[in-house]
Amino acid sequence: MQHLKKFLKFRLIIFFLIPILIVSIFFINLPASAFPITEIDFIGSATFPTDFSFQKTPMGGFSGITYDAKKELYYTISDDRSEKGPARFYTLKIDLSKGSLTDGGVVPVSVTTLLNESGQPFPTSSIDSEGISLTNKETLYISSEGDNSKQIKPFIKEFSVSSAKELTRLPIPNKFLPNQSGKQGIRENLGFESLTITPNQKYLFTATENALIQDGPEAKPKASSPCRILQYNLLTGEPEKEFLYQTEPVTPFLNFSRRFSSGLTDLVALDNQGHFLSLERTFTGFGFSIALFQISLEGGDDIHDIDSLLTVDLKNIKPTEKKLLFDLRQLDVALDNIEGLTLGPKLPDGQSLILVSDNNFNPLQRTQILAFRLKIESPLIRLLRRLVPKPNR
Repeated sequence: MQHLKKFLKFRLIIFFLIPILIVSIFFINLPASAFPITEIDFIGSATFPTDFSFQKTPMGGFSGITYDAKKELYYTISDDRSEKGPARFYTLKIDLSKGSLTDGGVVPVSVTTLLNESGQPFPTSSIDSEGISLTNKETLYISSEGDNSKQIKPFIKEFSVSSAKELTRLPIPNKFLPNQSGKQGIRENLGFESLTITPNQKYLFTATENALIQDGPEAKPKASSPCRILQYNLLTGEPEKEFLYQTEPVTPFLNFSRRFSSGLTDLVALDNQGHFLSLERTFTGFGFSIALFQISLEGGDDIHDIDSLLTVDLKNIKPTEKKLLFDLRQLDVALDNIEGLTLGPKLPDGQSLILVSDNNFNPLQRTQILAFRLKIESPLIRLLRRLVPKPNR
């Protein structure tokens, strides 16, 4: 009798699970409307002074970072324009084994010089490397902002991790390229700061830090800027879609210097359903304002056929959906120029997130690494929440 009860119970469980499995298989690629991150906690920081040198190079300018889960290493790109040393990336070990990060928890392992298509280091001022993302082929995609004033075009190139030699480049749509008139393309120092690849390795995304010249104004105090998120299909190597991303307007606090800079500095893909974390950094003249947002491309209008956003009414374009995840000014930490982020290893109670700062090789600044723990819902759980109606209360 006991065996019969167990058998019937097993059949009941299977009967209940089969419809769920069928539904999940059918809908698994549907984007879930809910944002996936449900919780974020700060778990520590580490710093290096600007005069810190490693393997005969000044270590700094960390503008982007990516995680190699197989080797348990991080690669962080320096935005040095081959002026203080050859264009390069650093390999780091970041110890989160105790669930937190402290000074001494970040150890440089190596420095690697980037080589151009001729197998030579990049000449001075020919590169402004800002974004970096690892593929599953032991290669790195790296973005460069270029130099609008010198008519140096931005690029996104693929490099070997082991040799650091340039392998391929992705085509850049014409609207992003500067021209002789000075009325088109990326603004100086406000180009492709971000770079990320989806977990399934199908798509690469980058974004402009501020509006293209022909799209609208750059960010000003209390005023946002219309950026473009650019989607590449890595199977074809071609750009496919573009999405409108509005930066947050920031009100300066005690801005005695009148200096102001604000924009989208990095993205990291959370899943294959169009969910990302975005990082916005603002220098207000009195320190830095740093904010993390969850964003979704679901339902966002594809604007790749619009060469100039000034020729259309932005109210008729559905932008990238945004939700503030965390304002880093809440931390009891003096923030530096945070520009890059990446998902790190899984933690026993969540997912790690690492942020890095660009010290601009300024003795008044420092290289700062911040660590967070995220709680992320799986796509299946979010899907089931959409399908199962909430009870009436």
